[in-house]
Amino acid sequence: MPSVAARAGEPGLRIDRRGVWSYAGEPFARKDMVCLLASRLRRAADGGYEVLLPCDPQPLPVAVEDVPFLAVEVFVCGAGDAQVVSFRTNVDRIVTLDAEHPLFLAEDPESGESVPYLSLGDGISARLSRPVYYELAALGEARQHDGKDVIGLWSSRQFFVLGTMV
Repeated sequence: MPSVAARAGEPGLRIDRRGVWSYAGEPFARKDMVCLLASRLRRAADGGYEVLLPCDPQPLPVAVEDVPFLAVEVFVCGAGDAQVVSFRTNVDRIVTLDAEHPLFLAEDPESGESVPYLSLGDGISARLSRPVYYELAALGEARQHDGKDVIGLWSSRQFFVLGTMV
């Protein structure tokens, strides 16, 4: 298991696009260690990410390839505008899709495609895994939203756009 005690000019702690946490190039083997570090993750003043370790007043910088978390499972309760959609992240955090935790789309710089994300709060987001996104798309409904034909879904009495119809 890698140690996170050492510091260097560049962050040795990294989170890759697949949500794999590593230190000095060595992936963490224990999920409980990743969950502990994830619980201490925050946005840095410069817009990057850092982990505040309980035994160290100096935050440890974290290089994040895309976003720090993935939404890997979806739970749906109810129907129509009373439906509530929640997600489990790769670090077992449960987040309900609502006004404080909305979905948003961002363009992938390599493919140009829209990629769905979930805001977790405090400037931290999770990318929806492909299976989760497909599950949401299957639940989605077509409608007009802000003058566009879109596919979206209801959660917590709000409509969230999954994508525009071509």
